[in-house]
Amino acid sequence: MTTVSAPHRLWRNTRYLTWLVSDTSKGLAASLFSFAIPLIALIVTNDPAQAGIIGGTGMVARLLTTLAGGILADRHRRILLMLIGSLLGVALSAAFTSLAIADALTFVTLLVIEVLLAARSGLFDVAGESAIKEIVPDESMGRAQAANQGRDAALQLAGGPLGGLLLGVGGWLVGLVMTVCHLVAAVTAWLLGRQARSAGIIDHGADADAAASDPATDAPAEPAASPNAWAEIREGFTWLLSRPDLGGVLAIITIINLGFNAAITTVIYALQQSGHSEVLIGTLSAVIGAVMLVGAIVAPLLIPRVGAGTLAILGLSCAMLGAAAVSLASDPWAIAAVLAASVFLLPSLNAAMMGYFMVATPSRLLGRANSAAGVLGMGALPFAPLIAGFGLTWVGREWTLLVCAALCLIAVLLALGNRALRALPTESGWAEHAKQYE
Repeated sequence: MTTVSAPHRLWRNTRYLTWLVSDTSKGLAASLFSFAIPLIALIVTNDPAQAGIIGGTGMVARLLTTLAGGILADRHRRILLMLIGSLLGVALSAAFTSLAIADALTFVTLLVIEVLLAARSGLFDVAGESAIKEIVPDESMGRAQAANQGRDAALQLAGGPLGGLLLGVGGWLVGLVMTVCHLVAAVTAWLLGRQARSAGIIDHGADADAAASDPATDAPAEPAASPNAWAEIREGFTWLLSRPDLGGVLAIITIINLGFNAAITTVIYALQQSGHSEVLIGTLSAVIGAVMLVGAIVAPLLIPRVGAGTLAILGLSCAMLGAAAVSLASDPWAIAAVLAASVFLLPSLNAAMMGYFMVATPSRLLGRANSAAGVLGMGALPFAPLIAGFGLTWVGREWTLLVCAALCLIAVLLALGNRALRALPTESGWAEHAKQYE
């Protein structure tokens, strides 16, 4: 793996900053679309169930294409894949803008554009996520992931109000800003490739580093004589599930993702159906993002001092309590306060788990392991908008949120009983801890 000259000074790492701009631009486009699509779907169909079908189908498309994305990220140059994915994002966002201008947004067209954008993410986002391993050294990975969590919180902070304001003008403006964001992501991905070539750095992938050594073993990597997609997918899943420190926690992540995301979606759908404006919903999202931003600022202080397993259990518990408490709140600002409190530790949880994962996974397998973790950890997530949409239609807001809280409680109980999760150490011990499972 390529390291930088000043590994402990992340903000002087030009390649990381370029990667961050590219990934942030892409993330802002995704944040705007994920905020706008359920509201546009509700406006067009006036049916939470149909809005849930659109969201759920898009998530299924992303999960399925993520498997192919992992193979692409390990076979080919990851920065090049970032560039191609961003250019596709430009084309699809422009198409969405054109449909909105032509007043042609219907259930069918929204479903198609959702699936295409989700497939783009599945095929190409794994490459961007994996490229960071060649940009940031292991000893700084936890703090890099904490910085990424802060970035994500800032996107949520800006994405909600910005999405609400743009949507207030029209869906076409959301699409136009998405197009610009993907264009910025493409330009900076191209610059990142130029920086790598100027520094003589190999952009990893199975084809690019076939003659290089595996950073986990220092043994020469053997190029596949005849690539077999299914065999490569199996290798990623097999490696991940063979690791008690990684594979054992995926069921927990799956359940908490389903429960908490279903709760958030239920709240958004219920507010829209109650007549609250897109700007208000976006402002509430910004409040949650602001608290997550504070949590992300605190995360670099916690990760070197508190074990990753402890942070995970604390973060899961807060999410569970928030999902339960929000069922009792009806005022929009009370809802915002409850959800904001429940997400404070999520940046620390995510940064610790993603940081350890990046350190523990060899570069040659990172794309496939990343996609396998995404599929296993997010496999139930397509059911979140379906639970929200059909739950609101069949049993109402309160009972739907209580079901979500029950799912979160199951995740917390499983985490408390998982020895491998509880044993994950602080950032300085990640590399040594991971070696025992090699």
